[in-house]
Amino acid sequence: MQNETAPVAKAPTLSEIKARQQGAWSSGDYAVVGTTLQIVGEELCEAVDLRSGQSVLDVAAGNGNATLAAARRWGVVTSTDYVPTLLEQGKRRALAEGLSVSFEEADAEALPFKDDAFDVVLSTFGVMFTPDQNKAAAELIRVCRPGGKIGLANWTPDGFIGQLFKTIGRHVPSPAGVKPPSLWGDPSHLESLFGDAATISTEVANFRFRYRSPSHWVDVFRSWYGPVHKAFAALQADQQLKLEADLLDLIGRFNEAEDGTMVVPSEYLQVIVIKKA
Repeated sequence: MQNETAPVAKAPTLSEIKARQQGAWSSGDYAVVGTTLQIVGEELCEAVDLRSGQSVLDVAAGNGNATLAAARRWGVVTSTDYVPTLLEQGKRRALAEGLSVSFEEADAEALPFKDDAFDVVLSTFGVMFTPDQNKAAAELIRVCRPGGKIGLANWTPDGFIGQLFKTIGRHVPSPAGVKPPSLWGDPSHLESLFGDAATISTEVANFRFRYRSPSHWVDVFRSWYGPVHKAFAALQADQQLKLEADLLDLIGRFNEAEDGTMVVPSEYLQVIVIKKA
């Protein structure tokens, strides 16, 4: 009898990866975590020196942190995401504050807007998760007017969230050929993405996750934060315990609190890209 070799698994396409990611971000309820990050959107709007009356696009807006921050500064804001439920949450937040915002379902890799359409383009912890990073960066540049600004907040590879995804990857490996999202937090990678089309300035910042305890953080992220929720769901019970232990160990390495609560600084890169005229 001839030896038979097992068929080699076919690597998923970018469209298949995107569909999986969309499913992950649609699971749980990102807004439970997202609303705690509001200060990042406020600080990003200050960093780009957003002015009243400017046309603003929030890409991969989630539940609308940067969207609301820009609208509070009297920008003319369009908020986009490819998860409709997140847009609905952003819409409810804007309505509650009496803010005027347009909401539109859109893929960050194929934005349905004309060239040079916006004065300011924003994304807080959003566009960095696109599978085709070059295409997403090209779209940000395309829809920004010459001389306009692109403001980004991206988790860094060595920060807490960058290490969170590395930890998850040891238990649930990422698809072959997909670049880590945290590369958007590396200035040299940003240079390769935006190339000669723009000038780039970066500043390292920290967001502090403040929770009742490390276990509380694990419970919240496991229940509501799509990528963590999906990682646990993909594992057997014994494997879930190992992932939980690794997450608690990760928190322990970063935790600044000594009173049983959790205060974990998570490094991110605040990025200002100015499109060349």
